[in-house]
Amino acid sequence: MNEPATPMNLTVSRLVELIREVVESNFFAVTVEGEVSNFAAPSSGHWYFTLKDGQAQLRAVMFRSRNRLAVNPPADGLNMVCSGTVSVYAARGEVQLIVDSLAPSGIGSLQAAFEALKARLAAEGLFAEARKRPLPVFPRTVGIVTSMTGAAIHDMLNVLRRRAPGLRVVLRPAKVQGDGAAGEIAAAIADLNRHGEADVLIVGRGGGSLEDLWAFNEEVVARAIAASTIPVISAVGHEVDVTIADFTADLRAPTPSAAAELVAKSRLELESHVDHLIMRLQSRITQGLALLEERLTGLENRLQLAARCWPARSEQIRQLEHRLELAMTGLLRQQGDRLARAVGQLDALSPLGQLARGYVIASRDAEGRKVVRLADLTEGDHLWLRFSQGLARTRVEEVSE
Repeated sequence: MNEPATPMNLTVSRLVELIREVVESNFFAVTVEGEVSNFAAPSSGHWYFTLKDGQAQLRAVMFRSRNRLAVNPPADGLNMVCSGTVSVYAARGEVQLIVDSLAPSGIGSLQAAFEALKARLAAEGLFAEARKRPLPVFPRTVGIVTSMTGAAIHDMLNVLRRRAPGLRVVLRPAKVQGDGAAGEIAAAIADLNRHGEADVLIVGRGGGSLEDLWAFNEEVVARAIAASTIPVISAVGHEVDVTIADFTADLRAPTPSAAAELVAKSRLELESHVDHLIMRLQSRITQGLALLEERLTGLENRLQLAARCWPARSEQIRQLEHRLELAMTGLLRQQGDRLARAVGQLDALSPLGQLARGYVIASRDAEGRKVVRLADLTEGDHLWLRFSQGLARTRVEEVSE
């Protein structure tokens, strides 16, 4: 009686090697059509992506030696026809398609849905520039809608702490990927609007595939952004990622970190302007003080010069005072002599002087209406005669030539 054969144990690497031999010998030239997803082009130059349809997906790689000849590179959401061989990647035990050539076949289902919604919302005017609002110049509170566990929130908070430490942040966590994510994002935007304290909203997440970012391509999110009374910045994925939320928002940021920098930009500009004004004020004060110091030095020099010249000036002043005194004395003497001569002349011409020599002045009354012509007199007129010692009244008895 024969003993039963003992099965031979295989190592994992040997089993994978056997599977690869089977796969490669049976699928050495295949052409596959599917939708591209999770496309990546690292620095090595190779292209890595996933081909999928409604029921399955397949890993694919196109090495640099082949993809440099490609006319139409793959992109997430595109339907591509890929030709190549099927192999097994031993390190992970995964079946993969090694692509030799590829060509676009059409737009994938997600991309088609994206384009359809984009066209419909654009026709409604949700993307119009006229309805987009500017960001507040000096926001005091920023509201953020994103996942609590993603790297995006940490990047945004780090930027805000560094660039605007006084800015208040209100975080409304929301699921940003998978089933129900779009509804949570829309609800978070509405909640922050009801809360009313935020001056600007940042809605977004980090990078990912088209499927990962699809919540931001949902109509409910677009309409929530459009209905927001607070300006909204869309910050979804990387710079190459474009979503419906980007078109609807008041401003699109290429990354979440860039959105935080946009919010903090106004505050930094204000601080920079204040610093510039302080520098100008300091410069003006320094220049003013230097000018005053220069003037003060000039005055001190003039005072010192005057102090050195003071003895000579004092002697000059004394000489001038003496000359002035002599001139004044001579002038007073000269003017006194002139006054005496004038008094003598006046005295000689004075009527009172004539009266003292025996003459009289005749007048018709005591007020002094003088009689100067003989023809003015008639017999019987009364006259007043003024002597040097007084008055006398007389009567005209006779008038004779």
